[in-house]
Amino acid sequence: MKAVVTTKAGDPSVLKLKELEVPKAKKGWVLIKVRTFGLNRSEIFTRQGHSPNVVFPRVQGIECVGEVEEDPSGVLAKGQKVAAIMGGMGRAFDGGYAAYCLVPQKIIFPFESSLPWDVLGAIPEMFQTVSGSLNEALELKKGESLLIRGGTSSIGMLACQLAKSMGVVVLSTTRNPNKKEALIQNGADYVVLDGGLVGDQVRKIYPNGVHKVLELIGTVTLKDSLQCIGKKGVVCMTGILGNEWDMKNFTPMEDIPSLGRLTVYGGDAENLTNADLQNFIDLVESGSIKLKIDTVFKLDQLPEAHRYMENNRAKGKLVVAI
Repeated sequence: MKAVVTTKAGDPSVLKLKELEVPKAKKGWVLIKVRTFGLNRSEIFTRQGHSPNVVFPRVQGIECVGEVEEDPSGVLAKGQKVAAIMGGMGRAFDGGYAAYCLVPQKIIFPFESSLPWDVLGAIPEMFQTVSGSLNEALELKKGESLLIRGGTSSIGMLACQLAKSMGVVVLSTTRNPNKKEALIQNGADYVVLDGGLVGDQVRKIYPNGVHKVLELIGTVTLKDSLQCIGKKGVVCMTGILGNEWDMKNFTPMEDIPSLGRLTVYGGDAENLTNADLQNFIDLVESGSIKLKIDTVFKLDQLPEAHRYMENNRAKGKLVVAI
């Protein structure tokens, strides 16, 4: 089979298209014929060598969608459409950057849909991340206000739509004035231009601060995001679009407002159910949720796709088709 192997830690040039043996199905694991997979920023950090305990060479990819090729347990029939998410994919064992992927049964989600594979490939990890961030980490409720820091990212755009469907007031940030209209069309009630500090702008809209903040830029803007919350407000750091893993000069007693709360979301397959995923796919199929897909790459274009993602050129989800 064709697979893209990360031969060693480094820049996108370490991603090499190779011919590998198709993995052999085994007890508790399912062999998937991969159709498409979404790209995720965490895969940049793995490729660069920042993910602990990852041994190279490794076939990366923390998600995929495709069809069951073989399930030794007999639970899943051959040809069943499935998604596989996280659970060590592309880190502890080979992941989705391949024509076939062998994954534990517990991280597989069967579904039915007539959506094209490129659309389906954009869904699993993106939905799991947004749903977990809003519902599990932030415990978002109707009538609350939510600031999305990094609103034009694929996660930010979907988070806005789901938050609006819950009856939440959404403030969404962008560094680019030309993207303001896109955020409004996506459902944002307010658009905040982000020059690095947005606290004063947010306080003009909500003098007492917002209820919740979804922080997708990461450590670069986290301190400022903490200054945007009101009493007992919550900031959830989910993304690292700012490309900085570590935080410099963080003083919790000063940087976290009194009674403010800071959490992170780095969810896994256990935070998602088959029904959750199927319901969301149905919403996309009905047109109730509109996904923004920037580019669909081919497998042999993965180095180019990583450069595209690393340079923050995407205006939506990046998908790779086998």
